Amino acid sequence: MAMSPAPSDDLMIDINTTPLIDVMLVLLIMLIITIPVQTHAVRLDMPQGNPPPASIVPEVVRLEIDFDGTIYWNGTVLPDRATLETYLRAAAQKAPQPEIHLAPNKLVKYASVAMVLAESQRLGVTRIGLVGNEQFMD
Repeated sequence: MAMSPAPSDDLMIDINTTPLIDVMLVLLIMLIITIPVQTHAVRLDMPQGNPPPASIVPEVVRLEIDFDGTIYWNGTVLPDRATLETYLRAAAQKAPQPEIHLAPNKLVKYASVAMVLAESQRLGVTRIGLVGNEQFMD
């Protein structure tokens, strides 16, 4: 007795799963929409206290280097490097160090600017910055 396959005129009864999947997707979307948005927050107990006192405004020194290497300290010409060293040493020893705004001319050689920066670092000046950099943008 051999088993023969089912005749082709019999109907194959299967469940159509497409409507079931559609209903499940709609339910999933409704579930996602109705879930409240949870906020994740970390509670920190920050210290309460008085703000720090207002800081002292430091003195500002304008140190300019002209195109030929001439150095100006607040508009006064410094005749030599020893005078510059004296001024920088005095500025480094002040209790709140003054802010030194170094403004080199556009045409000055880099060696002159580097000398002033190296001298400032050697003498302990910590508050020095370059100003007037807009002229170098061109």
